[in-house]
Amino acid sequence: MDKHKPLFAHLCMFSACAIWGLMSPVGKDAMLHGIDGLSMVSFRVAGGALLFWLASLFVKTEPVPLRDRLKFAAAAVFGLVCNQCCFTIGLSLTSPGNASICTTAMPIFAMLLSFVILREPITWMKAGGVLLGCCGALLLILTSVVHADARVGNIRGDVMVLGAQFSYALFLSLFNKFIKKYSVVTVNKWMFLWATLIVWPFSFAHVAGIEWASISLVTWSETAYVVFFGTFVGYILIVNAQQVLRPTVIATYNYVQPLVAVSVALLMGIGVLKWEQALSVLLVFSGVWLVTKSKSRRDLEQTAKLSA
Repeated sequence: MDKHKPLFAHLCMFSACAIWGLMSPVGKDAMLHGIDGLSMVSFRVAGGALLFWLASLFVKTEPVPLRDRLKFAAAAVFGLVCNQCCFTIGLSLTSPGNASICTTAMPIFAMLLSFVILREPITWMKAGGVLLGCCGALLLILTSVVHADARVGNIRGDVMVLGAQFSYALFLSLFNKFIKKYSVVTVNKWMFLWATLIVWPFSFAHVAGIEWASISLVTWSETAYVVFFGTFVGYILIVNAQQVLRPTVIATYNYVQPLVAVSVALLMGIGVLKWEQALSVLLVFSGVWLVTKSKSRRDLEQTAKLSA
């Protein structure tokens, strides 16, 4: 493996999470001003399908047998449909702060599902990294609450966001090896095509009912950010990362998303950096480092062979 590939994969994963960290407040604002949750999901999957199929015209064509095309449909159910529907609709019901807290559950789900499905060991280092990252993200959110939206969260929205994390963790565990067979564009064009075919029959009435004339340019700009950056660019980055990184490492980067909110607040002059927030940054990245350095099942098997 090229020695630069792991570094590039980590940069892709960090960038994707930073983009998604911004997407929560941006998408929430759009859904407060005329775009309902199901319509936002519809724009994401249809926009993603259009952009990835256009991108496929400029890259080398890969033959995808019918069996794998159908497998992409199953991958789209967990990686896109359930994940995006639960998260986006959940975000429309609850507060961005509550949604951020719920996303910290994804590494826990990924670690447990990797243990059950992939037989990845739960080492003390991996468990400690997940715990450190979780503590850091929660500390950051709790100490920043005075600068966030004061509206109370909704339990249904919180449960849906948790469901989104479980769905994506299941996708990582079930399809991590499969998606490595194809390029980033091929993976995404088929997954988003299937997601569009699954979602739009149920969402067409919602989209048709939008009062188009009453939607402001700002709201459309926010929706465009969600579709282009939060979907197209974000999924290019994360599939690149999935080609190299283990599911648990990918999931741990979810803790980066809450950090973005504080960084943006500081840049805009609407937040202050307290010692608790600095500590949370240290905890989050320490957690990512520990999970990254923990041994996978293959590493442990190779060590056992060498010591035998």
